[in-house]
Amino acid sequence: MSSLFVTPDEIDFSAYMLDTEGERKVRSASLYLQDMIDEIGSPAAAPVGWSLPWDKMAGMFVYHPGEVTLWAGANGTGKSLITGMVALDMVCRREPVVVASLEMPPRKTLARMVRQWVGSDPDSYRGVPVSDDLLRQLFCDFQVQCDGVLSLYDQVGSVSADTALAVVRYAAKKLGAKHFVLDSLMKCVAGFDDYNAQKDFVNSLCTIAKDTGISVHLVAHTRKQADEGKRPNKYDVSGASSVTDLVDNVMLFWRNKPKEAERRAGGQKLADEPDAVLMCCKQRELGEEPEFGLWFDRDSQSYVESPGAAPIRWTERLA
Repeated sequence: MSSLFVTPDEIDFSAYMLDTEGERKVRSASLYLQDMIDEIGSPAAAPVGWSLPWDKMAGMFVYHPGEVTLWAGANGTGKSLITGMVALDMVCRREPVVVASLEMPPRKTLARMVRQWVGSDPDSYRGVPVSDDLLRQLFCDFQVQCDGVLSLYDQVGSVSADTALAVVRYAAKKLGAKHFVLDSLMKCVAGFDDYNAQKDFVNSLCTIAKDTGISVHLVAHTRKQADEGKRPNKYDVSGASSVTDLVDNVMLFWRNKPKEAERRAGGQKLADEPDAVLMCCKQRELGEEPEFGLWFDRDSQSYVESPGAAPIRWTERLA
């Protein structure tokens, strides 16, 4: 898998729109039993899974191969920044990942990830020869790290559900991707209130994830709240209620708008509260539902795990 743009005009996804492997799924019971016999006396394999990139979350929320994780929040809360950090974590682990951000151009998606990688605003480096050289080196280091690991789907705007599913299959089978970020659900199902189509799409997405072992991160929106100070729950996810039932994990992201408003007004009563809260309201494997406070670092456009903490030093996490 090389670092590239997955361009719909150059790739025929029709071959990936239908799963033609039905014959592979019907197996004799003796084959399963033989697998079980072969495992007797062998040490148990360590379970495969990934924690989120913030240290304080280690082991508390874990997503696994073949799972679909739903990331939901109100419009403009920073869901794309969070899933960008998750993708960046996979890049550092050398886990092939494809990002399909249908709400912004690939260059902008990549620019955000570069900014998080650098740990500050790249524009602050420009104009001074020494700083320009350093910035150029940081970009080159990121390019080397991305090579063979990170791909971007070059499409902005809505795509058909069949095309979106085909791209996920293509990423898993042709590119060997282990992770796929799809932003967002509303760009893949035409009708906002077409609940059956949403259910069918997410159900198919879960099937593809199970069949191929790819870990899918699906971004969705929550309904607009009359009170922005109220944290959402999984019943606030826009669309069909079955969406949260079908996926393996549900993560809700809440941005502390009341704190922002108070800060603009010069108040300090909410100063100790986090800038955002990441809430797990479903975790199929572990069953736990933790939540985490996060603080926004404006220079790096990333979230940190405590007030005043430095952005994640991604270069220290390279596999």
